[in-house]
Amino acid sequence: MKLSTYNPSNIEEIKQLFTKTFSDSEGQSEGILIGNLAYDLMTGTDGNDLYGFVATENEQIIGSIIFSRLAFENGINAFLLAPVAIHTSYQGKGIGQKLINFGLNALKESGVELAFTYGDPGFYSKVGFSPITEKLVKAPLTLRYPEGWLGQSLVSDEIEPITGNSHCVDAIDKPEYW
Repeated sequence: MKLSTYNPSNIEEIKQLFTKTFSDSEGQSEGILIGNLAYDLMTGTDGNDLYGFVATENEQIIGSIIFSRLAFENGINAFLLAPVAIHTSYQGKGIGQKLINFGLNALKESGVELAFTYGDPGFYSKVGFSPITEKLVKAPLTLRYPEGWLGQSLVSDEIEPITGNSHCVDAIDKPEYW
């Protein structure tokens, strides 16, 4: 297995990975929604506000993660991890954890200070994310599952409180993702 930065020539293959993976686990409508989110992030987000990574095996993309900028009034350098997909037949083998750690290391090397995600605390705690409250860091939109708001510092042991609102990139700035 190889971990790398995504190649824009693979956008359609990555979109299909997200669509299939989420269709398999959550149903076709969710698969289409998340596949379109991945596509919109990769095609409509400024390159300075986006990091994408893939896991490949035998020249096939078997996993992908996308980080997009999460902006704060104080200018802290932060990114949001969403979405994440590992091909259904490759799940449960640690590929997602390896890919996320690879991405977090790349962000850290690029000077990113904080990483956030919105998802399953049981899974994301394996790669350093911890539950946070909106009193500590406000999410960009209303959370349907506040227990899924997670973060980690890439520069210290804990996240210091951040006052004010946060803002995500346009592609994910929609209530259906939150």
